[in-house]
Amino acid sequence: MHGLFFYIGLGLGLAVACGLRPYLPTLLAGALASSGALGVTFARGHFHFLRSGWWLLAVALVLAGAYVAQLSLARERLEGLVEPMVWAHAVAAGALLFAGTLAAHHDAWWPGIVVGAGAAALTRATVAPIVAGARARLADRAAREGLSVYLDGASLALATVVALLHPLGYVAAALALLLLARVRSRSAARPGGLRIVRR
Repeated sequence: MHGLFFYIGLGLGLAVACGLRPYLPTLLAGALASSGALGVTFARGHFHFLRSGWWLLAVALVLAGAYVAQLSLARERLEGLVEPMVWAHAVAAGALLFAGTLAAHHDAWWPGIVVGAGAAALTRATVAPIVAGARARLADRAAREGLSVYLDGASLALATVVALLHPLGYVAAALALLLLARVRSRSAARPGGLRIVRR
């Protein structure tokens, strides 16, 4: 049970990191699993591919493609095409990494699919409106696209910290929930505030 607590924390933290941006946490987890470092492994079951070279290369190519699309598409096309793609990748990666973490330690893997997808989606739902608002306020396109670089860095940092200390995954999930509640309360209060100003 002690080990299961740690592995759930690892899977949960990786899923939350994927909710920020899914690509670098997936690459980090695969690289750590390949080297057998920090207790990250996908050595058993259906999720062995998460540490394979072809998978890591595919994730790296998708990451590069996302940046190319961001730099070449107008903002309207970006929001309509790239953002839904990142959402889908985040949910899928969170589900796979959590399920793979459980399966590698002989635990039932299917709860990882459900909880990992939910944790990634929750985190993405928290971050997406914040990033969209920041992009809308920035006039310079380079600064707007730089936000993705910051999110990639934050996702990698979070995944690294959780890999080093697995129980921090629970803390990351709790902070994501608190931030989501704060974002929702602010968005709910904003229309009321506008009505007061109009009076």
